[in-house]
Amino acid sequence: MTTALRCEKLVKKYGNVTAVDGLDLEIERGECFGLLGPNGAGKTTTVEIFEGLNDPTSGTVEVLGLQWSKNEPALRERIGLSLQETNFPERLKVNEVLRLFRSFFKSGRTVDDVLDLVSLREKQDTWTENLSGGQKQRLAVAVGLVGDPELLFLDEPTTGLDPQSRRQLWDIITGFRAAQRTVLLTTHYMDEAERLCNRVAVVDKGKIIALGSPRELIESLGGPEIVEVQTTQPVHDLPPLPGVHSSKPVAGGYLFTVEQLHVALPEILRVLSPLGIENLVTRRATLEDVFVHLTGRKLRE
Repeated sequence: MTTALRCEKLVKKYGNVTAVDGLDLEIERGECFGLLGPNGAGKTTTVEIFEGLNDPTSGTVEVLGLQWSKNEPALRERIGLSLQETNFPERLKVNEVLRLFRSFFKSGRTVDDVLDLVSLREKQDTWTENLSGGQKQRLAVAVGLVGDPELLFLDEPTTGLDPQSRRQLWDIITGFRAAQRTVLLTTHYMDEAERLCNRVAVVDKGKIIALGSPRELIESLGGPEIVEVQTTQPVHDLPPLPGVHSSKPVAGGYLFTVEQLHVALPEILRVLSPLGIENLVTRRATLEDVFVHLTGRKLRE
């Protein structure tokens, strides 16, 4: 079996609010798969259903070929998870936390092995209340790894971390994927998804609006460069511009997807200069731009 996780027509409603709206998804074994989208898009609800922590309103879910309603004990032995927020008992030491969670599994990794994996060996005798934010996040991931899972769920694992701590967690995820294990990652950080994920699904309002590898989705924009322009006066109808593949109004200005920057930039300046240019930025296209192109707004709006 090559499929690690599958859902069909997945729906989750809270009263009159639909958090997940008919989701179809299939994740292959051995890949790092990213769920991307703004707050409220339905990412965490979807992952909680996959983890067996939430029940769907309708639809089917298979995890490692099994169903939560029939195979929960077996599935708990084969998955690991790191939640969006993890609170550890303050008066437990790092190695005590890991021994506790290791005791929940019939088999798994040794505590020493996991301590080395997440670079917490020097902190093993430290109270959890004295750990930094990055160290607590690495401990949360260690808890997810101690059972030696086939499928690892990571829900916003690097939110609020400093760059060094983020990259340490990236190395852990890369190593897990290299061992042909499967990762489902939710994140707000587009550089993180581009670096770690084989494929990503962009989720908005409970639906998948784009699916593919990061490169495929970025190439779908039609140009590798982005020009963002903020103007003092509103921009109305724009004529077709040489070298510009597409344009999109964003807050306070316009976003251009450009095929040939040296051709497009002079034309953009010629057309927008009379409107008063406050700011202009050029950069490589990212997954954030894919979201803007599809929805007309940024991920954090």
